[in-house]
Amino acid sequence: MPIMSYAKAIRRAIDEELERDDAVFVMGQDVGAFGGVFGVTKGLQAKYGKHRVFDTPISENFLVGGGVGAALTGTRPVVELQYADFIEVAMDEVYNKAAKWRYMHGGLFTVPLVIRAPEGAANGAGPEHSQCPEGLLLSAAGLHVVTPATPADALGLLKSAIRSDNPVVFLEHKGLYGLKGEVPDGEHLVPIGVANTVRPGRDVTVVAWTSMVHRATAAAEQLAAEGVEVEVIDPRGVRPLDTETILASVRRTGRLVVGSEAPAAGGAANEVAALVAEAAIEYLAAPVTRVCGKDIPLPQSADLEQLAIPTTDDFVAACRRAMG
Repeated sequence: MPIMSYAKAIRRAIDEELERDDAVFVMGQDVGAFGGVFGVTKGLQAKYGKHRVFDTPISENFLVGGGVGAALTGTRPVVELQYADFIEVAMDEVYNKAAKWRYMHGGLFTVPLVIRAPEGAANGAGPEHSQCPEGLLLSAAGLHVVTPATPADALGLLKSAIRSDNPVVFLEHKGLYGLKGEVPDGEHLVPIGVANTVRPGRDVTVVAWTSMVHRATAAAEQLAAEGVEVEVIDPRGVRPLDTETILASVRRTGRLVVGSEAPAAGGAANEVAALVAEAAIEYLAAPVTRVCGKDIPLPQSADLEQLAIPTTDDFVAACRRAMG
């Protein structure tokens, strides 16, 4: 299989879907000739024309609201928000319109909208450009929220999102854009709502997503040298959540660590912990541990921001506590 970066895998997904389906189009701030603030859509306007890849004003309300309206007509918009933090500016359109209109109108139409939203701490972008808002979106019934951690998943999940009749927020981690990995040739789809067992283990279950998958995996490899086998599960998204895979793992290991770059307060890590508390508490040999970001605005400094999010050592320490 070819090696490809996370960013190029996202671009390939958009390219393939633009070529496959004339109903797909891309809009956002500087997504055209400039290729997006992170260069992910570079070259697509030249290939497909300004009617299918085009720039918009700096208005997230317009972007998402226009995407909802276009989706209602039968097209499949891919809307790029420059930073995931900006989804809060368009919350009415995301939370009430995109998520709920199919239900509110009795299924007379679908809302096949994808919102690409680069999230996460990277390069000191500051407190308004570095957040992970998946927890904020958890209660938006009708909305899917996916979180790819690898180039292969970025490709397969985005293609599935574009083909879905449900509105999908695609939270790509901008700190992973340069990450390289194997990506299958040909058609590659990853189903939404199906977790990936990144590393099997018998002693501790770690559930983590996006950037935290890699830190959890590094911790698991370190602990393996001490005889502790950690199972790492990447849910690939927080809504819908693959509860079956998570519960089956916890029932085997009897221990759960949940890792999220976002702070614990109001975060998606709490949903995973609550799930296990309700459905598998009798299997637990130790309390559930959350490994989450600090409950502070992310610092502007690239060095300081890394002190505000979980490290590999944090995962190692959490697993050791779970083992007693």
